[in-house]
Amino acid sequence: MVKARKLRSGEMAAMGGALLLLAGCGGGGALPQMTAPCPRVAILADAADLTRFRAGGGRDLTAMELNASVAGFQARCDYAPGGAGLDVTLTPGFTAERGPAATGRTAEIPYMVAVAEGENRILARQAYTMRVSFPANVSRIRSTGEEVTIRIPGSPQEAARKQVWLGFVLSPEELALNRERGPR
Repeated sequence: MVKARKLRSGEMAAMGGALLLLAGCGGGGALPQMTAPCPRVAILADAADLTRFRAGGGRDLTAMELNASVAGFQARCDYAPGGAGLDVTLTPGFTAERGPAATGRTAEIPYMVAVAEGENRILARQAYTMRVSFPANVSRIRSTGEEVTIRIPGSPQEAARKQVWLGFVLSPEELALNRERGPR
């Protein structure tokens, strides 16, 4: 014969926690996923801004055609199939402003994603183009670039020691302007 006894509140809480743990161990459920390590993902300071001026128009506001900034990004990392390294998926965000000298309502904005080892050794670099359209009476927009997946080969631990940089593809003059005025 089994006798029932009244449980105290602390014992009830412990039993409730044990029941929740057991409920998570039921058969047929998926095994918990391991979180993949991520490399450091950053916006390249010298390439975070893009300002274009009308040819021959100088560098003042009246000659500006476009001003854009990398506004941020979302990133996630997954293990590559077959232990082939890490897959890093980035979705960049941008702001763009149509300048007074712009002649059209669209702009092509080139950006790049690079994988680096250390501060100066670029291992891979891929360029992309984002097309933005400015509706009538709108001079500033926020836009999202395409989702980009990069595979970093090697063991996941080796791949996580790399760096991923995001920035605009700049002409020498645009890069010089960014360095001259400093980060904004």
